[in-house]
Amino acid sequence: MDAYVYLKIFWFLILGILLMGLAIMVGMDMGVGTLMRFVGKTDGERREALNIVGPHWDGNQVWFILGGGAIFAAFPSLYATSFSVFYIVMILLLFSMIMRPVAFEYRSKVPSHRWRDSWDWVFLISGALPMIVYGAAMGNILEGVGFHFGWDGQYYQTESFIWYLLNPFAILCGVLSLSLAIYQGGTMLMIRGSGALYDRARNYASVGGIAALVIFIIGGFMVSGMKGFQLVSGDPGMPANPVSGQTVTLANGAWMANYSAHPILWLVPLLGLAGMVLGVLALRANKPTLGWWMGAVAWIGVIGAVGTSMFPFLMPSTDNPDQSLTVWNGTGSEYNLVWMTIFGLIFLPIIISYTTWCFRVMRGKVAAPDTQDDHAY
Repeated sequence: MDAYVYLKIFWFLILGILLMGLAIMVGMDMGVGTLMRFVGKTDGERREALNIVGPHWDGNQVWFILGGGAIFAAFPSLYATSFSVFYIVMILLLFSMIMRPVAFEYRSKVPSHRWRDSWDWVFLISGALPMIVYGAAMGNILEGVGFHFGWDGQYYQTESFIWYLLNPFAILCGVLSLSLAIYQGGTMLMIRGSGALYDRARNYASVGGIAALVIFIIGGFMVSGMKGFQLVSGDPGMPANPVSGQTVTLANGAWMANYSAHPILWLVPLLGLAGMVLGVLALRANKPTLGWWMGAVAWIGVIGAVGTSMFPFLMPSTDNPDQSLTVWNGTGSEYNLVWMTIFGLIFLPIIISYTTWCFRVMRGKVAAPDTQDDHAY
């Protein structure tokens, strides 16, 4: 293989890492927002929960930006097509993401129960909705999306967003994503919370972990039986041209072909299962830090399993399978990927380093802020 093909594979892996980072870090914040009304029975407990993630939530959004930026720069065809296919979903996602920082800033500024309770509902919706959308989108892509291109490269969509958003498998994937977010958020509340907040967070996080385990197993059986996509022919070094250059077929159980060809890949979904099981056991043993890392392992296994099953597909087309977007026909030019690699190798370690530093500096338990403290959330 030439350098261009290696760069394509490298950026497929980098995209996976960015999606994992987004799920782990942003999912943790979303999980706290989703749980806040349930783990916090008093205003003080809810403010305690907010201030646990308060120093980090905006910095964690970097993973969200990185994921979108990487798709835009390294996979331009995927970026243009996916943002069109999932347009309504993107609007819902962006609306909830816009309301979230407003809720952080305004929630505790007025000492009114009705005011604060209303913003608590905003936290719940803006925490749960993005994670459901995140998981549902992955489910939609596994099933294939109704789109195709004309002879001139014009994009056409033939599937209603209501169907690809609300079909049973997509909903199941959305609930899996939300369950893992609840688990991850609950472990963070345990790490930095105390008292009744700690106990309630442990219970909800345990339920989230068990639910994720069950759903992941059910989803695995569903994927093994659904119609998947197989790349029959296509040049890995082809330019970004989804209109021609490859042949794709549909077959039952096709998403399991990579596992059959390379049995060692079974370690990826097994990693996810191990993370969920060991994570729940760690929480019940009151070891939330270990539980947090096991939650990260679970996310890595789940997203890694999706990528392992689909490779080299990025977004398969049910209208015209030959026009499915793959790693081979959906990436940018070699020149583009070279510069992306240089910038990625510089800035990704920096982001990981300063995120680690922030969590280390601002470690320790968080107490409920004083009712007169206007500087706390």
